[in-house]
Amino acid sequence: MSNKVRLGIIGLGQQGGMYAKFITDGLVPNMVIGAIADIDPKKRELAASTYPDVPVYDDYIALLESGDVDAVVTCVPHFLHPEMGIETLKRNIHALVEKPAGVYTKQVKELNEFAASKPELSFGIMFNQRNNPLYIKLKEIVDNGEIGAIRRSNWIITNWWRPQGYYNSSAWRATWGGEGGGVLVNQAPHQLDLWQWICGVPQSVYSKVSYGFRRDIAVEDEVTAVADYGNGVTGVFVTATHDIVGTDRFEILGDQGKIVVENSKTATVTRLVKPERELSDGMGMEDVMKLFTGQLNPAELYTTEVIEFESAWGAQHSGVLENFAANILDGTPLLAPGSDGIKGVRLANAIHLSSWTGTEVGLDFDEDLFLAELNKRIATEGTFEQRS
Repeated sequence: MSNKVRLGIIGLGQQGGMYAKFITDGLVPNMVIGAIADIDPKKRELAASTYPDVPVYDDYIALLESGDVDAVVTCVPHFLHPEMGIETLKRNIHALVEKPAGVYTKQVKELNEFAASKPELSFGIMFNQRNNPLYIKLKEIVDNGEIGAIRRSNWIITNWWRPQGYYNSSAWRATWGGEGGGVLVNQAPHQLDLWQWICGVPQSVYSKVSYGFRRDIAVEDEVTAVADYGNGVTGVFVTATHDIVGTDRFEILGDQGKIVVENSKTATVTRLVKPERELSDGMGMEDVMKLFTGQLNPAELYTTEVIEFESAWGAQHSGVLENFAANILDGTPLLAPGSDGIKGVRLANAIHLSSWTGTEVGLDFDEDLFLAELNKRIATEGTFEQRS
C-alpha cells in the first residue's frame, strides 16, 4: 500500500458526496478516492462527470472485488451498515461504517463479532463528534476526576427541527422498515454516543416516547428517557424534531464540580475546592447566612472556567477519515472504534422497547423481543420486508 489509502465510497448521497469533496479538496491528505458505487443511475452519472478518473460501479460487491480500494465507507440506509461492513471485511478490506452502526443490536453484534475475527483490519465508525475538541477536552476532565464522581447528567437536544416536507421527500424516511426509527436513529446517534462515551453506560432506562406526535410519520419525533446508572446516579435525555427554536444543553454534575455545555460550542466547568459533602458538613449556620446573603466569596467554594474551541466546518468528519487512514497506514489508534457503535444502538433500542412495553428496560434486554416488536411495526407499514 502507498502512503495514501484508496477509499471506496458506497452511496454518493449527501454524506458520500461530502466525503468525496473533503478528499478531493485535500482535507484528508492520506486518502484518495479509489472507487464509487451507487445503485442510482443519476448518482453514477454525477460521479463519472465529477470524478472522471474514479471507477464507478452499480453494485457495491463489484466495487469490493475490483481491486480499486483498500477501504470503504458505507453511506447507505441504516439497515445496510452491518451487512456491508461484514461483506467488506470478508474481502480483507478495511471498513468505516456510518452512524448508526445498525438499527438493532442483534445485527450489529454480528458485525462486531466478525470484525473481531479480523483484528488485522481497521474497523471504525463515523462518530465525528468524538473529534470535536470540546468533547475531547470534557472527556479528559471527567476521566481525570476533576469534577469527581458523576451524580447526574442531563442532555436536552431538540435543535433537530424537521418540517413535514423533509419526511415526505423519500418513501423510506421516518419508517420502521426503511429507516428503523426516527430521531433516535437518524438525528441523535452522535449525542447518544457522546453521552455514554463521557458519562458511562447506564444499567437501565425508562422512557416516554411519542410517535407521530407533531409530524405525520410512524416513528418517534419526541423522546424523554431517564437512565439509571445504579447507586442513585441518573441521567435524562430529551430530544425532538418539532421544536423550531431548539435547545442543545448538556449538564454533568459531579460530587466535586459541574460541566454545562451550551450548543455544543461552549462549556462552563466549575471545580469545587472540596467534595460537595465536605463543604456541606463543614458549614455552620453563620456560613449558611453568609452564603444566602451573598457575603461568602465564591472563590472559597469553587473556581469557574469557560472552554470554547474554534472548529472549522468539515474538520470533524475529515479528521475521522484522516484518523481512519492513519490507523490503516501506521496503527494510529482509532478515535471511534467500530465496535463502539453498538452502544448507541443498544441505548436507542432500550428506549424504544421501554416505551413499547411501558416498563423500565435493562441494557441487557431480550434482543429477540426487541426485534419481534420492531417487525410488528414493519409489518403494519406493509411496505418493507421484516428483519431477522
